[in-house]
Amino acid sequence: MLEVRGLAKAFAGGPPLLDGLDLEVRRGEWVAIAGESGSGKSTLLNIVAGLDRPDRGEVRLDGRALDYSDDDALALWRRRHAGFVFQAFHLLPYLSVRDNVALPLALLGVSARERAARAGEALAGVGLGGFEGRRPASLSGGEMQRAAIARALVHKPALVLADEPTGNLDEANAAAVLDCLREAVKGAGAAALMVTHSRIAACAADRVLRLASGRLVAQAP
Repeated sequence: MLEVRGLAKAFAGGPPLLDGLDLEVRRGEWVAIAGESGSGKSTLLNIVAGLDRPDRGEVRLDGRALDYSDDDALALWRRRHAGFVFQAFHLLPYLSVRDNVALPLALLGVSARERAARAGEALAGVGLGGFEGRRPASLSGGEMQRAAIARALVHKPALVLADEPTGNLDEANAAAVLDCLREAVKGAGAAALMVTHSRIAACAADRVLRLASGRLVAQAP
């Protein structure tokens, strides 16, 4: 599903953060990327998301290469094919939980009735059935992250990208969110790529790779 070939990236004449990096993630597989701060994890995620451009190499989703020369095409690609889960949740406080989850559908022009139905299904799928009319401020941190997972999956993306999804959660909530993310990714048949500093979060994935010296290596259990 996701193929990365020969990816290279450096900033301001410094040493390369990515140096001929290769990666494959299969449909339904969840891969975690670990590494020290400044090792290039977020840079890799941003390039895969089309938010940053590589100096060299390519990213393919389902056999189709991302065109980094066309910002409009990249934005449309993200709307249709990518779902994002962030450390800080990024739920809009003035919208209901249902409308937050439905945002990706609104951007794709889906009707209001279908948005409401699909958002309700997505919330039920992460254990938040009945929370549709509530505001984010009334949710716990774990509930907000589960709502964010529902938002990331509601438009059935081929690729889910998670950036430190448990970074703002205590241990119990982190474990629940990781279980929820696993079930959602498997159920959707999406490819999932997560970057994290947390060994516990990394070990919840199907496969753990460590980014060091610009390349990925399998991390020992």
